[in-house]
Amino acid sequence: MPLEIVRNDITKMCVDAIVNAANPSLLGGGGVDGAIHRAAGPRLLEACRALHGCRTGEAKITPGFDLPCRHVIHTVGPIWQDGRHGERAMLSSCYKSALALAQAHGCESVAFPLISAGAYGYPRAQAVRVAVDAISGFLLEHEMMVYLVVYTRDAFEISGRLFADIAAYIDDVYVDAHRETCSEAFRRRTQDVLNRRFAGEMEPLPRCAAPMAAQGAELDDRLSRLDEGFSQMLLRKIDEKHMTDAACYKKANIDRRLFHKIKNNPAYRPEKTTVLAFAIALELPLKETRDMLEKAGYALSHASKFDIIVEYFLERGNYNVFEINEALFAFDQSLIGV
Repeated sequence: MPLEIVRNDITKMCVDAIVNAANPSLLGGGGVDGAIHRAAGPRLLEACRALHGCRTGEAKITPGFDLPCRHVIHTVGPIWQDGRHGERAMLSSCYKSALALAQAHGCESVAFPLISAGAYGYPRAQAVRVAVDAISGFLLEHEMMVYLVVYTRDAFEISGRLFADIAAYIDDVYVDAHRETCSEAFRRRTQDVLNRRFAGEMEPLPRCAAPMAAQGAELDDRLSRLDEGFSQMLLRKIDEKHMTDAACYKKANIDRRLFHKIKNNPAYRPEKTTVLAFAIALELPLKETRDMLEKAGYALSHASKFDIIVEYFLERGNYNVFEINEALFAFDQSLIGV
């Protein structure tokens, strides 16, 4: 199951477990910690007292009490000093320990806040990178739906340099939204032709010389020679890349059930984001990505910021769907896969 970045209040997440960015005492505090204790009610504090604290990088579990989740997993993130005191390893351990605990308690869905990125001062862009790396690494080996929850978009950051590079790339190729789109141009040209024809300015359309039966035979012949569809191309490419099905859908950030639906139904028409997820997992070059999109009835357009951002990564040979989704989220676009 995939990783999804969402903007929400973590205390409202209907999942098996939410993760609390706690302090070592586990007795409540400010920020996410305080919000979770308030929403869970006083019994959470009583349960936390029985745990006798928690060390940095480790995790402990309690019931969710008045929260909509079954469990709260408490983990203590590192306080940022300068990045040279083991902060990354300790922060990564927070995510790995929490995920291991969730799996041990049969959780199928978990929601994380961005640990240590608030009062503990961990630079947000780096905190995002650690979170995504740790969670995506876990998901390559396990089945679980994981959410990275941010309360506001301002609380989520990617590298300033990457953001600037993508913004500049968008400025270079983006077709201004106020320009006439292809569909609008087509409608305008079609209406113009019809108006001129009705006004007698153009020759009438020629009558079709071929009998209807002949036309039907020609159409049947063309339909019998259809190209392979999206599902067929996907399965062929998986074989050509010597990948297993599981390796492909996990790398694509796609749910196993959706993959099997596509595999078992050649006529299934997936969402555009799903097609792109598989193209990225298969590390297809831009031309082959366009071919795969065409099989499902889609295309990449310079009138779409989403498409331009995806194109930015493909042109640079970056096929990490999680990094692409970080950028898409930062630019307020839909995510790939999920």
